[in-house]
This record gives sequence, C-alpha cells and structure tokens, in this order.
Amino acid sequence: MDYRIPIYRVSLVREGEHPLDTHKMRSSADVSTLLHSYLNNVDREHFVVLFVDQKNRIVGIHTVSVGSLIGSVVHPRETFKAAILANAAAIVCGHNHPSGDVQPSREDRAMTTRLAEAGKLLGIALLDHVIISGNGTYFSFADEGLLNI
Repeated sequence: MDYRIPIYRVSLVREGEHPLDTHKMRSSADVSTLLHSYLNNVDREHFVVLFVDQKNRIVGIHTVSVGSLIGSVVHPRETFKAAILANAAAIVCGHNHPSGDVQPSREDRAMTTRLAEAGKLLGIALLDHVIISGNGTYFSFADEGLLNI
C-alpha cells in the first residue's frame, strides 16, 4: 500500500509528505523503520513526534527539535502543542543518536518521564519513545517497560 504521512511545521502547515508502506504501526520495529527512513543520513540529533489517531494509525510527523551531535532540547510544551493542534489521540516520540549507541541517557529517561506525565494530564498518551542509530538498531522505552508511570 502506498501511503504518505504528512510532515508538519510548528504552525502545523503541511510541509511535505513522507512515504510509508503501512500506515498502522503495530510495533516498535515498525516505528524504528519509519524513523530510520525519515532521519536517514542526518548528522545531528533530531527529536520527532508521530501523531497517532484513535486506531493507532500514524497521521502526521513533526520535528520538535534539532540539536547538536550530542543532544537536543525538548520541552513538553513544544511536543504537545503540535499534538494538540493535530488532534492526536496519542503520540510516539523518537530521536536519533548520531553516536550509534541507542542506550538512553539519564536525560533521555528524565525527558520521557516528563513527557509521559504531561501526556497523562492532557489526555494524550505517550505510547512509546524510540531511539535509533545510523546502523539500524533501536531502543524502545515501551518494549523495556519504562513507560509505566
């Protein structure tokens, strides 16, 4: 199936589209595949949010932050602003580690906890946070049981 995910800027003006083989994400591996395709060959850390509808279909993607080689600044306000404007039922966050090590840092863990707590308050669940590397590996907070907040 040829399906395209809208790519949005902060104001949620459609900026383009990204092709996707399937529009329903069934696992962290599916999310990893999408993120590897979307963040292919970037040399800095990018933090993105995937907008999910009530049927767990990805309906949009937004780059929240572009950082340096070793990190990016992410705030719940910026993450959920885009999700609210997109009428997302839930979100999946993702970012890349240009270093190639997909293990989450202390900051990654703290940020994920803050995003999950903010999502609970707003009624927009954080389904997963996936960290990818350039060599095809990934780390899923949901798979590791780290989203039970």
